[in-house]
Amino acid sequence: MKVRDPRGQTWRVTRRWVPWRRRLKGVDTGPLDLATGLGDDPVSAIVAIVLLILALPFIAFSLVVAAELLLLLLLLPFAVLARVLLGRHWTIEARRGFTIWWDAPAGDWRASGERIRAVAGAIQRGDLPRRTVGAEDGAEEGG
Repeated sequence: MKVRDPRGQTWRVTRRWVPWRRRLKGVDTGPLDLATGLGDDPVSAIVAIVLLILALPFIAFSLVVAAELLLLLLLLPFAVLARVLLGRHWTIEARRGFTIWWDAPAGDWRASGERIRAVAGAIQRGDLPRRTVGAEDGAEEGG
């Protein structure tokens, strides 16, 4: 459920579909323009090798993110089926923008839906949840 607080900040209050929280965060590599027209001389080869070595961490990171997403897509049907069939409790989370701000266990499907509506209503009234996720640095985000 997507709501806005009185200051206009967008919040999303949803169920967490898998029992874990994603660990990887996006990396902004900036404008990497590798298509600069490198030639076929030895200096261009050296420059290309240096650029490749500098790009390897980003390539490796991209492969890890892709592998995690693939694993998530493969396990998601089983996790949802297990939750529905075994009556596992759902965790709900409130995200400020796309950053997870708060999460809490919420019970079965019906109870979690009611809790989502209650939390979303509280956010719309300006009663924002206390930050429980990612607050280890102590810095609060400004609106």
